[in-house]
Amino acid sequence: MVREPFHPATADLTLSAVLHAFADPVRLEIVARLAREDAETCGDINDDIDRHKSTLSHHYRVLREAGVTVTTVEGRNRIVRLRRADLEKRFPGLLKAVLRAT
Repeated sequence: MVREPFHPATADLTLSAVLHAFADPVRLEIVARLAREDAETCGDINDDIDRHKSTLSHHYRVLREAGVTVTTVEGRNRIVRLRRADLEKRFPGLLKAVLRAT
């Protein structure tokens, strides 16, 4: 049985957690890539970012638990997407501003 990853509700997203998630260059690189590609598996993203797998897992967790991304399990793959609508609803214009700055 596969346990679904934790995702905070939109109303529970905090500005401090989202800004913390955006504060790391590797996480910003992941966010920028997801903005271009819409959705990717963790393995696809890992191929282009030169970091150890455990380090990237940590970055995915920070982004997910902050509410920046959503991860769905499809078979053996974990598909990562930006929570664009949720971020826009909670913090209008923030994601666009961050992506323009990357």
